[in-house]
Amino acid sequence: MKTMESVRPDVNKDAGKLPSLLTPLPGPNARAIIERDKAVISPSYTRGYPLVVACGQGAMVEDVDGNRFLDCNAGIAVVATGHCHPKVVEAIREQAGTLIHMSGTDFSYENMVLLAEKLAALAPGDAAKRVYFGNSGTEAIEAAIKLARYHTKRGQFIAFFGGFHGRTMGSLALTASKSVQQKGFFPLMPGVHHVPYAYCYRCAYGKTPDSCAVECVKVIEDQLFRHKVPAEDVAAIVVEPVQGEGGYVVPPRKFFDELRRVADKYGILIIADEVQSGMGRTGKMFASDHFDFTPDIVALAKGIASGMPLGAMVARADIMNWTPGAHASTFGGNPVCVAASLATIELLEQELVENSAKIGAHMKARLGEFPDRYKIVGDVRGMGLMIGLEIVRDQQSKDRAPELRDRIVEMCFERGVLVLGSGPNSIRVCPPLVITKDQADFAVDTIEDCIRSLSNA
Repeated sequence: MKTMESVRPDVNKDAGKLPSLLTPLPGPNARAIIERDKAVISPSYTRGYPLVVACGQGAMVEDVDGNRFLDCNAGIAVVATGHCHPKVVEAIREQAGTLIHMSGTDFSYENMVLLAEKLAALAPGDAAKRVYFGNSGTEAIEAAIKLARYHTKRGQFIAFFGGFHGRTMGSLALTASKSVQQKGFFPLMPGVHHVPYAYCYRCAYGKTPDSCAVECVKVIEDQLFRHKVPAEDVAAIVVEPVQGEGGYVVPPRKFFDELRRVADKYGILIIADEVQSGMGRTGKMFASDHFDFTPDIVALAKGIASGMPLGAMVARADIMNWTPGAHASTFGGNPVCVAASLATIELLEQELVENSAKIGAHMKARLGEFPDRYKIVGDVRGMGLMIGLEIVRDQQSKDRAPELRDRIVEMCFERGVLVLGSGPNSIRVCPPLVITKDQADFAVDTIEDCIRSLSNA
């Protein structure tokens, strides 16, 4: 039987498990690297604060000046098992010494089959499934787009405002998070139609969860199909079960029930983008599981391999009926990345999904008290270790306060806690699933200290 120490080897070791800042931020070594970075790295990258990482372990990272930070970003919800988990590192080392690459699109190797079998068994729904491997979330979405068109012989898609599905040309057409992400890249893939998401704190129809008739789905049938696109032309509806870049927005269950009803009525597939919400992030293996929601296709990446580049598209076997050569990826399903994924899933199943639920509930309960204490906290929402805080000017008007949000993020960094923004004015809290209660409490205390300082200013 696996013990907590074997899954989270740092759990009973106190040294180095909380922030320690030795220099002003950024330190001298970080400043020098940042200047070099500016000269050669693409300016399209977004940098929230001047962090230059040297190493990481568990939920902690250390910069090039020896400052230690509590990482409540998890590399943007990627390092599910924490930074450099010994079991993942060992799996990578062992596989790298045996076979690094052979191209699974042209040849077979067993660990790719093992991972496909595992993902097919874990993904929502009882039907038989097949798996396509790529290298990232956007590739998983691109594969889902192509498969939906191929299988249905239809060309159009429905997606949601606030959604983020990637930055390549097909996935970018589905994305409706920030206009800057599309600026300068027209024309995008045609045939994508957006409708409001089930963002109950800011309902586009002025409803509340108790009183609504799921207008955000009914609009598809009552308006979109009537005025804009014939239902029989729509291949798929693409949805995040919990919106990520849109602000960590959690819909009510009836949103998914109604979405499934509409899709089934018109023979439309549902693609669930679980790139950020999947792999234990929400306290279940997939966010869809919270809602008993069974999509037809699931896109996975981020936490699937603890930081190694891997994406997967899982679809019902009867849907994945394309022929050899229809779609492939030279590096998709790389043996080393697959080994990391198999080790990651083993750790998730042993304890880390459970830890996500437990520590996430603790953090959300504490953070959920903030709206009663601070008028600039409008809403706290989330599942497991995928928690969002929406920052507003005041709770009555709900006016967005992006500059306050940005200052809170900056202040947390200055105190050794790494968080990032999400959506126009929300803060995301998505630490590695190995985070301990002491670390979680430190993070919550730090966030509260920053919010309190701004509230009293």
